[in-house]
Amino acid sequence: MTGRAKNLRSPSRASAESQPAHPSPRAVAWRVLDAVQNRGAYANLFLPQVLSGTTLEPRDRAFVTDIVYTTLRWRGLIDSVIEHAAKRAVSAIDSHSLTALRLGIAQALLLEVPAHAAVSTTVDLVAEIGAPNARGFVNAVMRSATAENLETWQKVCSANRDEIDALATAWSHPRWIVIALRDALRADGRDVDDLPDLLAADNAGTRPTLCIRPGLTSRDELIDATQGHAGQWSDLAITGVRGDIGAIPAIAVGHAGAQDEGSQVVALIAAGLPIDGPDTQWLDMCAGPGGKAAILAGLAAQRGAHLTAIDAHEHRIRLVQSAVKNYPGVRTSVGDSTQLAAFDWYADESFDRVLVDAPCSGIGSLRRRPDLRWHRSASDVADLAPLQEQLLSAALRAVRTGGLVIYATCSPHISETTVVVDRVRANAARAGINSDVIDLSSHLGVVSGINNSTQLMSLMQGQKYLRLWPHLHSTDGMFVAALRRI
Repeated sequence: MTGRAKNLRSPSRASAESQPAHPSPRAVAWRVLDAVQNRGAYANLFLPQVLSGTTLEPRDRAFVTDIVYTTLRWRGLIDSVIEHAAKRAVSAIDSHSLTALRLGIAQALLLEVPAHAAVSTTVDLVAEIGAPNARGFVNAVMRSATAENLETWQKVCSANRDEIDALATAWSHPRWIVIALRDALRADGRDVDDLPDLLAADNAGTRPTLCIRPGLTSRDELIDATQGHAGQWSDLAITGVRGDIGAIPAIAVGHAGAQDEGSQVVALIAAGLPIDGPDTQWLDMCAGPGGKAAILAGLAAQRGAHLTAIDAHEHRIRLVQSAVKNYPGVRTSVGDSTQLAAFDWYADESFDRVLVDAPCSGIGSLRRRPDLRWHRSASDVADLAPLQEQLLSAALRAVRTGGLVIYATCSPHISETTVVVDRVRANAARAGINSDVIDLSSHLGVVSGINNSTQLMSLMQGQKYLRLWPHLHSTDGMFVAALRRI
């Protein structure tokens, strides 16, 4: 490329944000993707911010959202297509053109935009974003890329690779994530032949799932208001919701919130597994942004229990406070949950139920957070392990004998799930704190609020830990372990 192209490889913040007063939907999408790629922005946070500053109609806003998330999900394969079509590495293409090409190819191969329209609008886009000299190059690459369909490109781009690389390329996942998901399937007693279906499920678009806040509204009322339908696993869930959920009155007043059904199931287990003895003091150790805390607060209020919610970050506690604002008596604190003794209200063995929704890699949420696959690395898992172990260790100290600890992650990765549970239980036992693992494959039927529990337990295939899978449960990939202190 020319010297000009090299200068465009790392556009400045001012350059990336210097858009026309009324940019086209594709230019808005380009701006979001540019920020994700070049400034480490998170699409779920930056996209709503950008859209709020535009005058786009609802239909165009929906198109922008669709194209941004589709491009992020499939970026790995799209880049391989670009390299074949351009006959050069993507690292040799200026970032303005590269992002425009990603958008254009996503439209043609994945969003059923006619090839000629995808080509022409992408050529127009590079002029709109300030790279008119790249139009000829972009036109040539787009014409070559749109000459074949998605299935053909998957075969071409994954040819002559080993099995893992072929799957990683065809389904647009980093190699380390494909390996982690394969190993997690094996740990769950599943056939690794499920792996392509799991990777495909990560790339499927998903509509928001809503969760009613217990005691504040009814599911039937929210279904009527949204034209959604009842969830499969949680009796708090409404799925199939369309449109701007922020405009739903129940959301605006805090009677409902957006929450994946898998996360709802975690909170229902934390509140609903039976325990002997008192059941009045509940602790949510990693409560932000507040979805699970809101369920716990509502169920606690109905049962005369009291919830304490902690998070390490002030802004996340503010989100928790907003989520539980309609429930009086919830104690919220900012601080380090690995050091519970630092809180003036804390005493060992003083809680009946403790939820540890541990910080994790988040690779179970790639359906909704596709950019995480490009932000995360295998080293992040190793870096998080000590924190996860410290949190679960603190939870076992906080819960009373006979009380319940729920350890959950939005990741199926073995190093964030079973390895953490096994290591912490062994270390705690050496310190005189013993626990049993509750076999969830035979206990979910007694948890109030879980629907189709027989089917859910059957899908567990006798495994004592609950793993929810996108391709089997249509939820995020969640892991849940239930421990009882003895």
